[in-house]
Amino acid sequence: MSDKPTMDRRLAMKMLAATGITGFSAASLAANKSIGAMVPGVGWVTASGEKGEHDGTPLQFMPKNPPDDKPLEDELKKYPRCPYCGMSRKQWHHSRHLVQYDDGLVDGTCSIHCLAISLSLNLDRGPKAIYAADFGSSAAIKPLVEVDSATYLIGAKLKGTMTMNSKMAFASADAAKATQAAKGGELANFDGALTQAYAGMAKDTMGIRKRRLERRKKMMKKMMMQKNKG
Repeated sequence: MSDKPTMDRRLAMKMLAATGITGFSAASLAANKSIGAMVPGVGWVTASGEKGEHDGTPLQFMPKNPPDDKPLEDELKKYPRCPYCGMSRKQWHHSRHLVQYDDGLVDGTCSIHCLAISLSLNLDRGPKAIYAADFGSSAAIKPLVEVDSATYLIGAKLKGTMTMNSKMAFASADAAKATQAAKGGELANFDGALTQAYAGMAKDTMGIRKRRLERRKKMMKKMMMQKNKG
């Protein structure tokens, strides 16, 4: 998927699901140009109304990129935006995750929150490998590490991504403990962090809906002001 705001209907429906706008038929999508999704860094993107062959089945949520045997090579170029919230994975590199499924398909997400969504929607494919950004790294772009060897710090005084309850991964358990001493929180493995992501999904989703609605209102107000000036 590119950074350009050109989207087919299947991608638009993913965005609609992430922002809570669902239940519209193809006809209503085509008739109502205001139906769409707020994509961070892009703005409001209108759904096309074009019907896809696999709409109404789990296949509509399947990662659209071809199988990738080397998912870590140029991963931010190949998977620049989270398919579930639209956020730039480079901007949120410190919390990004990536899953390679057993059929070679790859989903790159901005956070463990959106990774949890991917795992829920792809129930018929098993994760071959899952990676998370090493929050403890000092690199300009934090490298990915396998989650099985990572230590997560949950609920620390760190800004979360798509959640108020931050869940950051560390390649080094000692680095996680040092951050815990400074910022608080609880240590856990990946399974524990994923469980917390699912447990907080309802509260996190309500917060995301509220923030995105506020952004949309501000954007519409700005557009009206510009229109009135013109």
